[in-house]
Amino acid sequence: MTILSTILPIFFVILLGWAFHRMGFIPQAFLGPGNRLVFYLAIPAMIFRSIAKATITTQFDIRVVLVTLMAVLIVFGLTWFAAGFIRAARTGQRGTFVQSAFHGNIGYIALAIAFYALGDEGLVRASIIAGFVMILQNLLAISILQYYSDNAAIKGKSSLVLVKILGNPVILSSIAGILASLLGIPIPKVIDQTLEIIGGLALPMALLIIGASLTFDLVWSRIASVMSASIIKLIVLPGLGFLGFRFLGLSAQDYLPGLILLATPTATIAVVMAHEIDGDMDFAVATVSVSTLLSAITVSAWLKLSAML
Repeated sequence: MTILSTILPIFFVILLGWAFHRMGFIPQAFLGPGNRLVFYLAIPAMIFRSIAKATITTQFDIRVVLVTLMAVLIVFGLTWFAAGFIRAARTGQRGTFVQSAFHGNIGYIALAIAFYALGDEGLVRASIIAGFVMILQNLLAISILQYYSDNAAIKGKSSLVLVKILGNPVILSSIAGILASLLGIPIPKVIDQTLEIIGGLALPMALLIIGASLTFDLVWSRIASVMSASIIKLIVLPGLGFLGFRFLGLSAQDYLPGLILLATPTATIAVVMAHEIDGDMDFAVATVSVSTLLSAITVSAWLKLSAML
């Protein structure tokens, strides 16, 4: 009951965002600026402050990072193989299927779950792991979309990968926070309180924007592929991570931040990448919506299973 009472409010806020959008309280014109505000300001402020004030040496476990990254790589390889059997009007649709199956919503949903389910320490641990995972996710996502692109101007353009990674504010704020913590750089109280106020916008606003972005109009025309990608993302990927964590004998306290990162639904940035790198934007929208809805059940199940063992 504790897990449900922690997780369900997160998804109720997401559904509230969807309802407010349908009623016109959150107009379409607000989503772009609101998303940029959260992604480039609020979440980086929250991550930097959380990590910079933490003791990294006691809250960083390389085993959790390696198992998390390995799970993503394995699912990427298996899904890439499976994509060869998908009937598609053009190859770009296969790239979007692969991306949707491993590219998780870390910046918005994973960090929210880690904070509300595990507290400040869980947020710090998840933020540290997130820096590594997001670099890998961006690298793999851009690479697979380029590989399947029919556009000669996009295919093989390696500079896209570097720009996306270097410009990711979540990655940059994670690195900056780690350096500040390791070097013992003090944060003046005025700056700390400013970051606290700005960071306070991050999670509730991110969840509302996620909800307002959901749409189910495109789901039924591709239900088999959408459900396949969602099952891989929500069950197969965290399942591999869970087996790896248990095999190494890690405690739930240590591996839960990594498991939460793996169990999150498909990232909304997958839609943007599909649009920019010649993928299938409609399929990405459908998978984000379905996997986000289903993740309320699957994330709760993974947390419950970890608590039982």
